[in-house]
Parts: sequence; structure tokens; C-alpha cells
Amino acid sequence: MIDDVYQLDGDAPRTGPPPRGAQAVVWALDVTRDAVGGHALDGALQMLDAAERDRAGRLLREADRRRYLASHVGLRVLLGGYLGLAPEKVGLVREDCPCCGGPHGRPAVAGGALHFSLSHSEDLAYFAFAGVPVGVDVEGLPGAAAVADILTTLHPAETAELTVLAEPDRRAALARVWSRKEACLKATGTGLALGVAEPYVGSAAAPARVPGWLLSDLPAPDGYAAALAVRG
Repeated sequence: MIDDVYQLDGDAPRTGPPPRGAQAVVWALDVTRDAVGGHALDGALQMLDAAERDRAGRLLREADRRRYLASHVGLRVLLGGYLGLAPEKVGLVREDCPCCGGPHGRPAVAGGALHFSLSHSEDLAYFAFAGVPVGVDVEGLPGAAAVADILTTLHPAETAELTVLAEPDRRAALARVWSRKEACLKATGTGLALGVAEPYVGSAAAPARVPGWLLSDLPAPDGYAAALAVRG
């Protein structure tokens, strides 16, 4: 388990050298900030590429657009720090989808110099970087309706584990399960295309072993759960 999650704030971060192999580095960001990594968000849209600007423009709520802008400026600032590039010079692409071969797989740095993953939930974003494929996810505690919707879509053993818990404990356990699932699915690039029954990640305090991956829970603020999956 990673003991430290670095905090990205309004000042330029000290990233250090890029991580190598499965030694991942994780950062967190409060996306309600007016400045991220030394860059004021007002006018920062020009730092994003055409695909990012298009995505931001299709978000209906101003608050959602602001969160998206903050998280993607943060991503570019951190990638630029590791790669020795200005944030706007970082080239982002999509890998081929492992399910269908289409150009909508994992987000990646052009040239594959560094692997990364981005997740955000409400006002919090997490970023993970590694020398091998990596996935990160952060989740707020689900409401009762979300628990009911998701419960039967999980691995049967996870559904059974969660069903026997009291409602408050079930919400926290499901957040753990979902963050672990999403971290794995982001790392592989399959996303939700094949459903969420596999892999089995468990709902206990420590995640289950997932063959081929190093799966761990991450420190997270109260009301959130977060997890990291690294190929290993």
C-alpha cells in the first residue's frame, strides 16, 4: 500500500524524476481551486488539446466544466514535470481498446514514455504515474439507490459479502469494492465494456489478490475510498 498521496495545490509541484517500473506515485487535488500547479484556471483552457476542450465544452454545468479543467490542468502540469515539458506540450493519445481494437482505450502519453491514470469524484481528483500500466480510482460513498443498482452486478462472492452487512457498513464496503474494480479496469483499458463482475477484488479491509496486478487501497479523506492497480 502507498503510504503517501502527494497533494497538488496552487503552487508548481516538485515532481522529481519519473517513476520507473511498478513504483507508482500518486497525487491528489482539490478541484475547486482557482489555481492548479502554478497556473490560474481563468484562461487555462488553452493549455488543453482539442479533444479535451471539446469534452469540457460538452459538459452542461459550469461546476463540472471547472472540475474537468482543474483535473486536466493538474494532469498536464504533473506529466510535464515528469517529462520535462511545458504542460501544453504534453501529447495525449488513446491506446487501442483491448476489447474491440477501436481508438478508445486507455489514455496515454504519445510515445509511451510514462503511464498515468486520472480519476475524480465530486471535488477530489487522484492522479497515478508509473513505468508500467497503472489505474487509479477515487469514489465517494454511494447512496442507497446506487448500492441497490450496483450490488447484483458485482462478482457473486462480493454481492454475498456486501449483502450481509448493515447499511452504513455496506456503503463504505461498496466504495472500497468499486474503487478497486475501477482501478483494475482502468489499468487494463477495458473499462466497463465487459461488466464489473471480474476481477474479484473483495470487500474486506484489504483487497483480494488479482493475478498479474498489484492492487492496493490508497489513503483517502473521510467519505471517500481510493485504490491503485499497477501491473506487476
